Amino acid sequence: MSVASVLFDLDGTLVDPAGSITSGIRHALVAHGIPDPGEENVEALVGPPLQVGLRTLEGVTDENIDSVIAAYRVRYAQVGMRQSTVYPGMREVLDGLRAAGIHVAVTTAKPLPIARELIAVQGLDSSLDAIHGNSSEGGSHGSSKAHIVAAALTQAKLDPAHCVVVGDRHYDLDAARDNGVRSIGVHWGFAQGDELDAADFQVSTAAQLAHLLLGEQLAAELNLEKQLQEGAQ
Repeated sequence: MSVASVLFDLDGTLVDPAGSITSGIRHALVAHGIPDPGEENVEALVGPPLQVGLRTLEGVTDENIDSVIAAYRVRYAQVGMRQSTVYPGMREVLDGLRAAGIHVAVTTAKPLPIARELIAVQGLDSSLDAIHGNSSEGGSHGSSKAHIVAAALTQAKLDPAHCVVVGDRHYDLDAARDNGVRSIGVHWGFAQGDELDAADFQVSTAAQLAHLLLGEQLAAELNLEKQLQEGAQ
């Protein structure tokens, strides 16, 4: 690939929530007297804004959804951010891209202040050129992330033809397509069924992603292969 900019999703792509999102949602639901829907059903909620995903669960109503989200956010701030971990090799991929002069940004459906805090807690802020997220808890565009990718393109004056979105859910792939940007689906996140088949490319490891974005020769010149092996240990 020939790219000048890479836009990464956050949870499920750069950062492994390590169960903190799903357990936090389930904890908040039960605290409100709502039956626990189980891990598998809650995993499907990782991706869109909580105001969108939670409404698909039985027992969540217009009257209690704000309270459920508030309870989840308290728990996430207390323990969830620090339970999360950067996926093996992804820190090295970010640094390798920037060393190659490629613009690197995050495009997430998370509210922007929370995204910035998580990125800082995980020590990724120095590896990014920009962070883009929703302006509010529910966003203003439903489950779509197209406006977030569009903002990233506009603010940094990026050429869509030389940009790629990397993500683990169809929301990322849809946002890329809606902005005329290519997409890469990663298999280590929260994809449901065959939704990543809509991606232009698919990868299963950070090393595959590095080779796709940088090429094997440049990855070797940056000593990225060794760093990726060390990062995966």
